[in-house]
Amino acid sequence: MTMNILTQGRATASLAAALLLSACAATIDDSGIEQRTSLAIGRDVGSFTITERSEETGGRINYTVKARDGAIFKCYLYSATGFQRAMTFGQTPHSDAICTAFGKGGAAAPAAPGAGGGQCNALLKAAGRC
Repeated sequence: MTMNILTQGRATASLAAALLLSACAATIDDSGIEQRTSLAIGRDVGSFTITERSEETGGRINYTVKARDGAIFKCYLYSATGFQRAMTFGQTPHSDAICTAFGKGGAAAPAAPGAGGGQCNALLKAAGRC
């Protein structure tokens, strides 16, 4: 009798832990990530692949994008977690993808000359962008 109560208690604790951990996971699917990435990097869905995907607690998803033309981007977005969606009755949106172009050596790609709409101000000069 004592063994059954202990077994049931452990099973209940395991189930509670699994539910709690799954509530922290991102809820966006691959299609949603591809759509948001397409808009962020200016390329059509299907013209790039998503690799090195990892999730952090709180719904942040980090990933690398490799385009067919060889361009590489490091991206992230925030996805509503299961807990957030439950607490807001499914009304918590996912963020847009934020991407940075990277060069072949892994460093950020240099900015285009005259970045900033063709106007060069003191801040752009200090950043070496014009």
